[in-house]
Amino acid sequence: MPSPHHLLRFSIPFWSSYLNSTHDYRFAKYQSIFGLLSCSAAPSTIVVSIAMAAVMGVHAVGAATGFATGVEIKKNLASSANSLSGVRMVAASTAQMMKQTRVPVVSASLYSDAKYDLNNYKFDPIKESIVAREMTRRYMTDMITHADTDVVVVGAGSAGLSCAYELSKNPNVKVAIIEQSVSPGGGAWLGGQLFSAMVVRKPAHRFLDEIEVPYEEMENYVVIKHAALFTSTIMSKLLARPNVKLFNAVAAEDLIIRGDRVSGVVTNWALVAQNHNTQSCMDPNVMEAKVVVSSCGHDGPFGATGVKRLRSIGMIESVPGMKCLDMNAAEDAIVKHTREIVPGMIVTGMEVAEIDGSPRMGPTFGAMMISGQKAAHLALKALGLPNEVDGNYKPNVHPELVLASTDDMTASA
Repeated sequence: MPSPHHLLRFSIPFWSSYLNSTHDYRFAKYQSIFGLLSCSAAPSTIVVSIAMAAVMGVHAVGAATGFATGVEIKKNLASSANSLSGVRMVAASTAQMMKQTRVPVVSASLYSDAKYDLNNYKFDPIKESIVAREMTRRYMTDMITHADTDVVVVGAGSAGLSCAYELSKNPNVKVAIIEQSVSPGGGAWLGGQLFSAMVVRKPAHRFLDEIEVPYEEMENYVVIKHAALFTSTIMSKLLARPNVKLFNAVAAEDLIIRGDRVSGVVTNWALVAQNHNTQSCMDPNVMEAKVVVSSCGHDGPFGATGVKRLRSIGMIESVPGMKCLDMNAAEDAIVKHTREIVPGMIVTGMEVAEIDGSPRMGPTFGAMMISGQKAAHLALKALGLPNEVDGNYKPNVHPELVLASTDDMTASA
C-alpha cells in the first residue's frame, strides 16, 4: 500500500504562469477543499506532499508537458553557501527558456465528498470580543517586545525591506520596522511614472534570485513584469520570520539622543502625527534600539526625515539634496555611501543621496536593494556580530538565507 505521504516532485521555474491551466485550477480546488497539501519552495523545485492521498484512494498523475511562455525568462539557479558579497557565484547566470509545468491531474470524483460547498458555506461561530482580544493582545505583546529592540528600520520601502530581510537572517537579532503608511512598500509597488515594470541593473539581480522573484533577463539588466512582485515577495518572506515586526501606520516623530549617539525613535500613530497642528496633548511613545536604520526616502513632506532631524539639532551640517538624474552615477554612489552617519544611526536608500548631494537615480531599483543589504551588515557590525563589511560573515546554511552577490565595488565600499 502506498505511503500516506506520497511525494510528487516536479520542477517549477516559473510557477506563477500555470494558473491559467484547467488542470491547475482543479488541483488548486482540490487543495483548498481538503487542505492536504503542503508546499516548500526552492529556487528550481517545489515539492508537493499529498498527505493521506493513499488513504483516500487518490491517484494523481503528473503531466510534465511544457510549453514556451513566449517571453524568455532567465534566472540564476545556482545556490551556493559561498555566494557572499564580493564572492562570485559558483555557476554563472543560467539562461534558459522557462517552460510551464503542469501540476498533477486529480480525478473529478474527488470533489464528491467535499467538506463544504459554496452554496451552503458557514463559518464557525465566534464572539466579537475574542477577535478584539486576539488583535490587541498580539499587538501589545509586540510593542512590549520591541520597546527595547536591537534594530529599528524607519521606512519600509525597497531599501528598508531589503535591510530588514538581511537582518532577519540572524534569528537572534530583533528587528522592528516603522512605516507611517498603512501599506508598506514605499515607491516599490510601481516602476517609473506609475508604470508597472521594475528595472533592476545587474548584478543586483542575484538578490532577486535569492528571494525567488521571476524576471526577464536582458544584457545588462533584468525586468520584473510588475514591481509588486518584488515588494509582495520580500514582505511575505520577511514578515514570516519570528524576529521581525512591522509597525505600519506608525510614524517616527523624533529620535532618542543620548550624548552624541542615536539610541532609538519617538513613535506615534501616523494619523496623530499628521494632526499635531489641530490637536494638543497627544504625547508620543518611544522605542529604544541599539541601532537605527533610516530609510526614509528622498526629500518631501514625509521624506528624508532622519537626516533632516540630525541637521536641525546640529549633529550634521547640511542636507544639500539630490542633484539631477544620472542613473549610472547615482546607483554606485548610493551603495558606496551607505554608512553610519552618526553613532547609532545608519542611512540607506535615497536618503543617502539627500545627505550627500549625489544624483537622483530615477526608476531603477537595484541600488535600493543592495544599499539595504549593506546597511544591514553595517548594523550587524555595530552590534558586534559577524558581518560582510568586516569579511567574517557566516550565513545560515539554508539556501534562502544566503546573501546575494554584489560587484567588487560594492563589496569593497
